[in-house]
Amino acid sequence: MEFDAQFWSIVKVAGAMLLGGFIGLEREIAGKPAGLRTHMLVTGSSALLVVLGDYMIQYYGSSSFIEAIQTDPIRIIEAIVTGISFLGAGTIIFRSGEEVVEGLTTAASILFASAIGIAVALDQFLMAAVLTLMVIMILFALGYIEGWIKNIRERLP
Repeated sequence: MEFDAQFWSIVKVAGAMLLGGFIGLEREIAGKPAGLRTHMLVTGSSALLVVLGDYMIQYYGSSSFIEAIQTDPIRIIEAIVTGISFLGAGTIIFRSGEEVVEGLTTAASILFASAIGIAVALDQFLMAAVLTLMVIMILFALGYIEGWIKNIRERLP
């Protein structure tokens, strides 16, 4: 693998981590269990796995292994989603005494962060940046709206 290719792969992973950091910052400010570091690592690992998958396809596709290997990049994404879903499930808590489920939004933001990492690895930079901004707007703005609705609901008889 050439130095240029490795350099741009590192830039992609770092860029994905930066975008994930923006989402994680909001979760950190909101006092959620998965914050800045978690979201940065999720987006970075997702981007890295896609980049490495691409390199594996290139490496083994041009060797004597060509007949033994079936390349399917969708499998890489499936594996990322499975692993990230397991991680997200760890943030979900059900409090039976209070009939409350917590952590669903954080789990969803972790899953979305992994998709942003995948988008960056696939050179979809504009899509990743715009969707990162949309996620932050959803987490901030709708968090306030949900709080407002909760206050109204508490005042009703």
